[in-house]
Amino acid sequence: MKHGTILLISVFFICMLSGPVSNAQNRVDRSFPKENLFSLGSYYYPEQWDESQWDRDLGNMAAMGIKFTHFAEFAWGMMEPEEGKFDFAWLDKAVSLAEKHGLKVILCTPTPTPPVWLAKKYPDILIVRDNGVQIQHSRRQHASWSSERYREYVERIVTKLAERYGNNPNVIGWQIDNEPGHYGVMDYSENAQAAFRRWLKEKYGSIEALNKTWGCAFWSETYQDFGQVRLPNAQEVPEKPNPHAVLDMKCFMADELAGFVNFQADILRSHISDNQWITTNLIPVFTPVDPVKMDHTDFLTYTRYLVTGHRDGIGEQGFRIGDPEYLGFSNDQFRNFTGNRFGVMELQPGQVNWGTFNPQPLPGAVRMWVYHVFAGGGKFVCNYRFRQPLRGSEQYHYGMMLTDGVTLSPGGEEYVQINKELELLRKAYDPKAREPECRSARRTAILYEMPVHWEVENQKQTPQWKTLDHAQKYHRLLKKMACPVDVISEKSDFNEYPFLIAPAYQLLDSALVDRWTKYVKKGGHLVLTCRTGQKDRNGALWQELLSAPIYGLAGLKSLFYDHLPQNYHGKIEMDGKTCRWNNWADVLTPAPSTEVWAGYADQFYKGSAAVTHRRLGKGTVTFIGADTDDAVLEEDVLRRLYANAGVEVENLPDGVIKEWRDGFSIVLNYRSDAVSIDIPADAEIILGGRELEPAGVVIWK
Repeated sequence: MKHGTILLISVFFICMLSGPVSNAQNRVDRSFPKENLFSLGSYYYPEQWDESQWDRDLGNMAAMGIKFTHFAEFAWGMMEPEEGKFDFAWLDKAVSLAEKHGLKVILCTPTPTPPVWLAKKYPDILIVRDNGVQIQHSRRQHASWSSERYREYVERIVTKLAERYGNNPNVIGWQIDNEPGHYGVMDYSENAQAAFRRWLKEKYGSIEALNKTWGCAFWSETYQDFGQVRLPNAQEVPEKPNPHAVLDMKCFMADELAGFVNFQADILRSHISDNQWITTNLIPVFTPVDPVKMDHTDFLTYTRYLVTGHRDGIGEQGFRIGDPEYLGFSNDQFRNFTGNRFGVMELQPGQVNWGTFNPQPLPGAVRMWVYHVFAGGGKFVCNYRFRQPLRGSEQYHYGMMLTDGVTLSPGGEEYVQINKELELLRKAYDPKAREPECRSARRTAILYEMPVHWEVENQKQTPQWKTLDHAQKYHRLLKKMACPVDVISEKSDFNEYPFLIAPAYQLLDSALVDRWTKYVKKGGHLVLTCRTGQKDRNGALWQELLSAPIYGLAGLKSLFYDHLPQNYHGKIEMDGKTCRWNNWADVLTPAPSTEVWAGYADQFYKGSAAVTHRRLGKGTVTFIGADTDDAVLEEDVLRRLYANAGVEVENLPDGVIKEWRDGFSIVLNYRSDAVSIDIPADAEIILGGRELEPAGVVIWK
């Protein structure tokens, strides 16, 4: 046999082996092809409206330029009104009408809302809160993922749906559940208690190993068998529950949820066409959700509402514009989960009904949010919802249409505008465009894992500490410097990034330290921040000096930490500038070969190191010991790091976001004042101009 033939056969078998992965990726790309750049969709609930209005509504949706709609995630009671009696005639009609108007369909599994007959017949499927109250049938997400009985009924309804619509060419994909997560409520039902014990037994093997890991010798907590263990519950104990038990509980709940999502994905995949993709819709950085574990889907999507009174934003109108981190951090995170693709399945189209207060978005804000998702590499935005409901819990939640069902809301008008503008972008699209080298040279990853987040949040040590805010501070600074950012998990390849930041990475092991060390020696620039390396993966302090496993990597001899009262600020000096800190300070003793970039200027440890830097192999390690409110120190350190590495960065105003995608430079203004944008003289401006108003967008190539 000739070598060429052998090569062809080898290539064939490699393709066969890699086929499922390739197909999984291509399913999404077939629905949202690269040359189309971006698509817009909208939620519609045919079961909530008179059937005589469906044709009109879906026709109006298509006339606006909407490309797909979204059905059925809350409609189990309509699909199975009585046990074993199924009715899909109404959904058949809705799917058919969508096809008539050229709208593709995303179908959903209805598992967030089991029907009332199921809850009444089998109350054991319901979750139990920490106070012992069993949640009753009323709204949604009241069934336990740990209930085998519930899973049996889930399997049946999902199978029925998949068999009926799995080969419908107008159905492009499936969403599992809706925002799965019990909205942060932990399940203390007997189903969950039993599942937790099984999970612990599988993890530890023996009750002796659990006792040792949890430190159960303290306060006589020692267990004789797994049957004695309960889910840690602050309502059941006079003091805070054992922190190791709490960490295990959160990891267990995340595994249960991921298992519930993956379970449904496996059912769907066994029945649906290879052309249909599978996703789920998540609330970012949310307990008990760990998206990394939902890996039976083709990709993941997220939900975001920016104007809800929860954050002030930037400037006096920031409450109407939103915080750029809501979309920016989520874009950069979800882009790196399974499938390396993402969309936003729910985006706010106007006022909502559930915020601390519910202001009107600034005119143009909805449009800017859509372009922010586009700029971050998203495949689509689907807004929630097409029509404002007249009844029920979300009466005051704006849709693309106002209450009469035919008048466009301000957000709806902005969607019409976006669709017209997208045509201009598609005409200008150049598939041969490549990211500028000056931009790729400053590509930076932020390492963020949910178990680390949960553990730090459980033992903050100071009420001023906020784990997500700490990470997002670095994200904001990187965006200010126009760095492309990926928020990654440990599953990612660190070597793909010239710069890597691990903020407050409290839990680690020797394997991770070895990975960091190899990354640096090969030429990577690693930034570690306060609290990093204090504990092992189970939340135990090391039987050596605090954070000792990172000393060799960071070039340290020792460290201790300090806190200050909320109304008091300490001083740090760097390059002749005095900075202030308040939240957290790791006071560092560097090894002889380690540089000191900044030092504490007061307190009893005046003169000690606050920021250190060392060379290791071809790369560097920088340790930022202090967490500040104004981020002046952190910004100065990062700018010095990039400058020393010979990498040019920009200096954008806070709240001005600059991204690059598919040959387009995109700038967004989250500020309350107008800004001037530096655009090359020879650039072709597609949308907007050099003067950017609040909530403004400019795109050029």
